[in-house]
Amino acid sequence: MTTIPSPARTEEMPGATLAALPFDAPDRAAVYRAIHERRDMRHFSGGTVAEDVLLRLLRAAHHAPSVGFMQPWRFVRVRERAMRERIHALVEAERQCTAQALGERESEFMRLKVQGVRDAAEVLVLAMPPGREQHVFGRRTLPEMDVASAACAIQNLWLAARAEGLGMGWVSLFDPVALAALLGMPEGSRPLAVLCLGPVPAFYAEPMLQQEKWAQRAALGDMLFDEVWGQPVSGEAPATDRSGAHAPKDPC
Repeated sequence: MTTIPSPARTEEMPGATLAALPFDAPDRAAVYRAIHERRDMRHFSGGTVAEDVLLRLLRAAHHAPSVGFMQPWRFVRVRERAMRERIHALVEAERQCTAQALGERESEFMRLKVQGVRDAAEVLVLAMPPGREQHVFGRRTLPEMDVASAACAIQNLWLAARAEGLGMGWVSLFDPVALAALLGMPEGSRPLAVLCLGPVPAFYAEPMLQQEKWAQRAALGDMLFDEVWGQPVSGEAPATDRSGAHAPKDPC
């Protein structure tokens, strides 16, 4: 009789675990509703965000997954009007540069509302701290996983905000070096997002850029491949070399 060896202790599930049970139907529905009704908001109605609510949202962000458990997020809360005006000016400067880079779509882009820094109840700048190069676990070949991990924190915050009835917008139109200097960030840090958060008059029925005919959501079927790149889930194999000619070298 063949004996199957037990896995090494380091590969076993941690001692304290949660039951592997699905949420009940109402809880599942709430999760999917937040996902599908989340919007990148640009129109805010002022007001305030209660301190306990803001803390809940930040805790949700802080419970995001991160590669190697590096937790590459720091939040700078910007409340002073003068600082907001400076951030607004940085965004406007980049808006002009982006418009010029878009060529024939310049005028179309300039009609879009791209930020709510002046109007939102709260402005948070998510920045990645210095010393990220010390985190090798999961990043040796993909160093950009610090950005991916920070984006997970933003998504957690976004979904939690929607569940609280608050809108949030991710503004990425800014010079990161200029914003880092403005906020007195240390060398090696990197601002990733200006997050506008607060009450909104209404949530867009669909993504704003889709409403404005800037772009349309792609069909999920166009994003799914079977086994190899380009092979439709129910289609024939593409004309690609699968002989192993491009097999990876010794990984280390």
